[in-house]
Amino acid sequence: MAYNKNDITKALETITAPGEGKSLIESGAVKNIVTFDKEIIVDVTIANPSLQAKKKIEVEIMKAIHQEIDVKADVKVNVTSDTKNEPFKPEKPKVPGIQNIIAIASGKGGVGKSTITSNMAVSLQKMGFKVGILDADVYGPSTHLMFDVANARPLSIEIDGRSKMQPIESYGVKILSLGFFTDANQAVIWRGAMASKALNQMIFDAHWGDLDFLLIDLPPGTGDIHLSIVQSVPVTGAVIVSTPQNIALADAKKGVAMFKQENINVPVLGIVENMSYFTPAELPNNKYYIFGKDGAKNLAEDIGTAFLGEVPLVQSIREAGDVGHPVALQDNTPLEIAFAEITKNTLSQLVKRNTDLPPTEIVRITTMSGCSTK
Repeated sequence: MAYNKNDITKALETITAPGEGKSLIESGAVKNIVTFDKEIIVDVTIANPSLQAKKKIEVEIMKAIHQEIDVKADVKVNVTSDTKNEPFKPEKPKVPGIQNIIAIASGKGGVGKSTITSNMAVSLQKMGFKVGILDADVYGPSTHLMFDVANARPLSIEIDGRSKMQPIESYGVKILSLGFFTDANQAVIWRGAMASKALNQMIFDAHWGDLDFLLIDLPPGTGDIHLSIVQSVPVTGAVIVSTPQNIALADAKKGVAMFKQENINVPVLGIVENMSYFTPAELPNNKYYIFGKDGAKNLAEDIGTAFLGEVPLVQSIREAGDVGHPVALQDNTPLEIAFAEITKNTLSQLVKRNTDLPPTEIVRITTMSGCSTK
């Protein structure tokens, strides 16, 4: 019997290529369909170069044809990738249902950015907002550990006929992290393009639902991941995290400069100073300024942005993160109040930003070095 190509095309309309945000038919990924007697050959080109993505598409196409056309059909799928060695450029830059996207960044590693992100998310949730966290630190993810869901695995659910990832929910916060998909004892050794593709999938192939805030925990530095984020989604604003010491502040300035670059132009909502001072449990009124004093506050003043607040260096914050129970979950403790104050200050700056400035546009990057726009 001869198979109808229109029927095959219709069967493939329910399949979404990893990271594409559209069906294989909508995106033009299906390049050719050939039928001969009981044989069906489908040629597909996708952006994701990974073997997992290619195998996933092959299996889904065969399954769809066997279910919708003929279970006995001899199906052959030829999957190729078309990558241009540049950050991904999704056709739909805005993630449906998400009102505000806040990037939490720092120019330097080890300043407690993930701790700030986790506790801000909890504080927002306690205020009644719907919140999600995207752990974009693909080489060193930690959000899944801080929320005690290290062994969880996102499920695949069907939304409008398409397969989507269901974020893991903990303490009322929706979470996606590469830590859910990788072996805890195995290093992620990817080039920038591969890391960007993985991040793309976690943004656009996930069912986030309705969120007031999506907090993006960025990796240290100003590299591929940062460019991929601002190129793919309109980031409402950025929060910079630093410690008071001069070395950390020097890198924080670079983080601010990246977001303020003319072709990126993401508003910086303010700076949070972490590890501001050490207070021993037995001497709660004593403050020891181990890393210097008021460094981030002075930086905020120098560059004309808001100082959002400070967090002390205390053992209980570390312990809470290690056991997966952020300290902001506590009630009426100094640390809970500190994170609530930082979050309120961030919200104040966000309201001002949304009142005074137009919505952020995604960045059209043509080169990794120049960040020139199209």
